[in-house]
Amino acid sequence: MLPSIAVILTDPDRHILWVNDGFTTITGYTLSEVIGKKPSLLQGPETEGEVILRIRRGLEQQIPFSDEITNYRKNGEKYICKLAIHPVFDEGQELTNFIAFEVDGDKTNGTEDIPLLQIDEKYSSSSLKGVEEVKLYFRLRSIVEREKLFLNPNLSLKEVADKIATNTKYLSQVVNHHAGCNFQNFINGYRVDEAKKKIVSNDFRHLTLYGVALQCGFKNKSTFYKVFKEVTGHTPKEYQKFYKASIG
Repeated sequence: MLPSIAVILTDPDRHILWVNDGFTTITGYTLSEVIGKKPSLLQGPETEGEVILRIRRGLEQQIPFSDEITNYRKNGEKYICKLAIHPVFDEGQELTNFIAFEVDGDKTNGTEDIPLLQIDEKYSSSSLKGVEEVKLYFRLRSIVEREKLFLNPNLSLKEVADKIATNTKYLSQVVNHHAGCNFQNFINGYRVDEAKKKIVSNDFRHLTLYGVALQCGFKNKSTFYKVFKEVTGHTPKEYQKFYKASIG
C-alpha cells in the first residue's frame, strides 16, 4: 500500500495556492491554514540549512529535482519529508507554478515505487506521464481561474484544450482523474462558486436569481437550480436566506 502523498501547488513565488488531503494527513495543516503562505512554514529547529539552499537553487534554476528534508507537523512533531518539485510553464514557456509531491519518509523505506516522486529521464515513459497529467490539471485550473473562462456560457472542451495546448481526450481524462467529474461539472463548479458570491452581495441585489445565474455562465434557469443544489445542498433562495440569517 502506497503512503499518503502530499500535493502542494504554489505560484512562482512559492505562495501556496492549493494542497490536497494527503498534505493535511501528513502535516496536520488544512488548506485554509496554509493558503497564501510558503511551504517553509513546515521548517523548524532541526531543518537542514544545506537542504534549504539546495531546494532554493533548484527553484531558481526552474528544473525538476528531488530531495529530503526535516519538516515539522502542526503538532510540533518532526518527520523526514521526501519530496520532488516540478516547475509548471504555460504555453509561452513562462513559469506559472511549482508543484511539489511529498511523502512522510518515516513511513516509507524508499520512493522507487512512488512514480510521482521520480524525476530521472529513465522514468519519462511511465512516472513522468503521471506528473505531466498533474501539471496539465493545474494549468487548466490556472487558466480557468485567471481568465474566468467559466463565465462564457458556450465554453467547450475543445476551446479549453486549445488554450492549454492539449487534446480533448487527454483533457477530459485529466479532469476525470483529478477533479473526479466530467468537464461540464468541473466548469459548473466554478459557476456555482461565482453565483454564491453574487447572490449574497448587495452589488447584485437588483438582479433576480436567474439574472445572477446568467452573469455566472449558466444558460438556463433549470440547469442553474439543479447544479446549484447538487453542489451546495440548497436551492439558491435557501442559500441566500441562510446567509442573511447567519450575519444577523
